[in-house]
Amino acid sequence: MTGLPDLSFESAAFARGFTRVAGVDEVGRGPLCGPVVAAAVVLDPSRIPPGLNDSKKLTTRRREALYDEIIATADVATGAASVEEIDALNILRASHVAMCRAVAGLVTAPDHVLIDGNMIPKDLRTSCEAVVKGDARSLSIAAASIVAKVLRDRIMVDLAQQHPGYGWEKNAGYPTKAHLDALRNLGVTPHHRRSFGPVHHMLYQAKTISS
Repeated sequence: MTGLPDLSFESAAFARGFTRVAGVDEVGRGPLCGPVVAAAVVLDPSRIPPGLNDSKKLTTRRREALYDEIIATADVATGAASVEEIDALNILRASHVAMCRAVAGLVTAPDHVLIDGNMIPKDLRTSCEAVVKGDARSLSIAAASIVAKVLRDRIMVDLAQQHPGYGWEKNAGYPTKAHLDALRNLGVTPHHRRSFGPVHHMLYQAKTISS
């Protein structure tokens, strides 16, 4: 694997006869709160923004700049699964629902989809290919990772303004010490995932005490 993502997977798909290849990635499996967000991106090979990479390897400022360039040059769609859906379905299934919604939102349907990870959403009714560590290997998936990350971070900043004290504008809902301390001190919000261990345990303790 090279140091930067490239078009190897996209080119291989084109060589097999596909004409419209989308990269798909999701963000938000690990946090204790907020939705899981996915993005689907079909790049224009003649207008690929320079510097695309796994969103985790980019600064916030660089992600924001690339987000604007991706939106301006590619066919982009996003999808999300709510906290309620995460709790009802489990996080893996909910992330796949978000991915399917993102693909369905593209202006023109792709005929091949590159999915970050090792599993393909069962409801995605088109040719698919799972790419392990795809956000670091495929430019299309890298672009999707950037779009999903920026959008979810913006959602969490907005939620942080509604529920101050949890530090979501900084930790994006991940179980940092500050977030866990705030959970203990401030309690569980409607945006917390009740099926996740720390939140579930806290609610169970509160129920036990009250009863």
